[in-house]
Parts: sequence; structure tokens; C-alpha cells
Amino acid sequence: MNVKAKPVVLVADAVASNLIWMNSLLQERYEIKLADSGAQALRIAQQLPRPDLILLAADLPQPDGFAVCQQLKRDPDTAGIPLMLIATGAGAEQRGFAEGAADVLLRPLVAEAVLARSALQIELGQARGLLKHESHRLAHLVEERTGELRQMVDAVIWALASLAETRNYETANHLRRMQYYVRALAQRLQQHARFAHELSDENIAYLYKAAPLHDIGKVSIPDAILLKPGRLTEAEFAIMKMHTVYGRDAIVGVEERLGFSNTFLRFAKEVTYSHQEKFDGSGYPQGLAGDAIPVSARLLAVADVYDAMISRRVYKPAFTHETALELIRQSSGQQFDPDVVDALLAVEQQFQDIAARYADATE
Repeated sequence: MNVKAKPVVLVADAVASNLIWMNSLLQERYEIKLADSGAQALRIAQQLPRPDLILLAADLPQPDGFAVCQQLKRDPDTAGIPLMLIATGAGAEQRGFAEGAADVLLRPLVAEAVLARSALQIELGQARGLLKHESHRLAHLVEERTGELRQMVDAVIWALASLAETRNYETANHLRRMQYYVRALAQRLQQHARFAHELSDENIAYLYKAAPLHDIGKVSIPDAILLKPGRLTEAEFAIMKMHTVYGRDAIVGVEERLGFSNTFLRFAKEVTYSHQEKFDGSGYPQGLAGDAIPVSARLLAVADVYDAMISRRVYKPAFTHETALELIRQSSGQQFDPDVVDALLAVEQQFQDIAARYADATE
């Protein structure tokens, strides 16, 4: 059977008879360490294992008990050790508490008071240690559960986005490319005066997660229109344009069910509803222009068109990177925000690297 170790008590006093008396009084309950100077008390207190309680005479030499108390309380490694000063006079008692002592014992000492107050401080110290340990354990559990929940949410987002994309000749790699394209543009524009208010590190992380949802509204578009290889009629295009509304409404439904919104849901709502808006106001569904178009949607519009151009589909060949960039550059100020186009041109190598890393499989 394991025998529980006794708590360790450090007693520091320059008077040998005082040390002998304290050792005799406490040794049955505690493991006692003795010091006859302030310097020795500091050395013992800073050694491992550290004491569970320190009884410190105020009139210690080199340095005195008040100075030792002050030094121990300033050191993060010893600040949590309960410390009881042994002093003479009411003024010493007030100073002892001011220096951080947990308790002050006034001479002449009463054995029963020393035992009771020492036991109380050790119990309080053990309780604080247990509480700290439990706090760390709970924090770890919360972090673990939060990580699991985050993974579940990411998986649901990916499943919803994939459902929409696979109905429209798209691939899971398209979704991955969109995330990285948008993040590259956002990071490039993070310090830009027109975009800094929206593109904090935290917001960029949310936008990265929301980007794959931009076309989820396409699940509500009939196959005959969504998969039509030829040009859509005016009536068919009017139905196709509704995918932005359907996507927006899906996110609004989530907000209503939850009873709240957040930055991620806001971005998801913006990219689904506004990614087909054009900088000159000729887009849909609202005909927004310029800065009236959400930042998230302006970034995604450039990323989406770039990826569509360089990707081969059953109804079109893939354009080269250079051709895609030139066509987007020509639409700067019309279809696209000029600053976002400039950002694309500045990070074009990153776009090429992303396209290569997440290229679609070739048959």
C-alpha cells in the first residue's frame, strides 16, 4: 500500500531555539526543512520539490523575512506557495500582509494556533492546486470537443458544397482551389485601405471556410437547365440566376433555425447571394455596383471565373493561365473590382501553384 507523502514545510528563523521548537511541534504531521537566514530560505524555497508551506520569521538576516516574502511572491515559480510570517507587533502584521503573506503569526507563539493555521494554509494550497489541475483538464476537454465539433462542421460544409458542385461538372478539387484562391487574394489585400476593415486574420479564416458554399443554390436548379451543354434561353437563364437566391435562402434558414448569425454565416450568405454581381452593376441578382458588393463576393467572383477558365469541361476546353489572366484583366472595372484584379496579378504564381496542387484528375 502506498503511503501518502507528508506535506513539506519550510521553517526559517535565525534563532536556533525557535527552529528546535517549531520542528518539534510540526514534525509529526509534516516533513520539515529548516533555514537560519533569508538567503538559505530562498534557496530551499526555489528547489524542487517546493515546500507546501513556508513559515518565515520577519527578523531573519540576509535578507529579512519581509524581503524574502517579496522575492518569493514576485517569482512565478514560488508565488503560489502559502507563506506565513512570524513577527512581533501590530505594525509588522500589517506590513506582512502588504508583502503578500497568507497569514501573520504574532509572538509569543501559541502551539495550537500554529498547528491550526498551518493546517488551514496547507489545505487551501492543496485546494488551489486541485482547482488549477481541474481547470487545465476542463480546458483540455473543451479544446478537444471544440476541435471535434469544428471537424464535424467542416465535414458538413464540404458535403453540402460537393453536392452542388458535382451536379455541375465540377469536382471536389474545384472547391479546394476556390478556398485557396480566395485566401490568397484576401491576404494580399489585407492591408489595403478599401479592404482592411473586413480582412482580419479571423475573417479570412471564416471566408476560407465559406468559399465552397458559393454555388449550393444550384441543387435547386433543374438538371435540364443546369446540365444543358448549349446556350441557355432567356427564360432558362432567369431560372439559373435563381441559384444565388436559393443559396442565400438556405443560409438564412440556418440562421433562423439557430436563432442567431455569426461571421461565418454572414460570409456564406454573401458569397452565395452576391458572387454573380459585377463591379459595373450589370450582374445579378441585385445589380449591385462597386463597394456595394460585399468584399467576400468580389474576391470570390475573380477566383471563380479564373478557375472556370483554366478548367476543362465537357462543353469547353481549358484556357491557359496567361489567357485567363488577360481576360480577367480586360474586365477590370467592369465585371471585377480593379483592386482585386491587381491582387490576382500580384499573386498569380500562388494561383498557378494552387491549380497545380489541386488539379483535376485526367481521364
